[in-house]
Amino acid sequence: MLELLQKLGLDVHYPLKQTCCGQLLDNSGAEQEAIPVDENFVRNFSEFDYVVSPSRSCVYHVREHYNILEQTEDIKKVRKNTYELCKFIVDILGIDDLKIEYPHKVGVHQSCHGLRGLQLGKSSELIAERYSKVHKLLEKAAGIEIINLDREDECCGFGGTFSVFEPEVFVKMGKDRIADHQRNGAEIITATDMSCLMHMEGIIQLQKQGIKMVHIAEILNSNHL
Repeated sequence: MLELLQKLGLDVHYPLKQTCCGQLLDNSGAEQEAIPVDENFVRNFSEFDYVVSPSRSCVYHVREHYNILEQTEDIKKVRKNTYELCKFIVDILGIDDLKIEYPHKVGVHQSCHGLRGLQLGKSSELIAERYSKVHKLLEKAAGIEIINLDREDECCGFGGTFSVFEPEVFVKMGKDRIADHQRNGAEIITATDMSCLMHMEGIIQLQKQGIKMVHIAEILNSNHL
């Protein structure tokens, strides 16, 4: 992601004192314990025009769950200007063609927080015109074939602490998600969040399957034409 943003001509900084955004604590019900972590995030990033992340769930947490903090100008600025990578490229930079080549059959896993929380695309339960910011960036890559899935926005089962408390359901949902991609011929599964990819990759490795997991940032930073 860093390399891609630099290629797009941006002045990119990586604050070395940054830590977790606080999502893990909040998701476990430790809201008060998360506040110092949340405030540390704001301290590290408030000086920048935009905050860009390769994790849609972290972005959703900052934008929507930092409402528990006292709404100082710095906190309001960070909440407003924190973006998931694809949404930042399409909506802020106004770019939908990165002039890349990616000759592979790719299945897109539309992570739940990104799809329904950050509006990276239209979820299947809505009656509206179909759109996807992820597909918009991928479909112009030379040589790519984006496969059609039977259930294009089904959850992979990760769900943070859900994976700890409901391991059987967690694994079954992951297997179902992978099977949909395989059934439709995907060589590669991509997503906007490492947690979903790591979950499915663990299942794939245990089952010794050939499909490969690649984060969207790696594809968008691939061979430029």
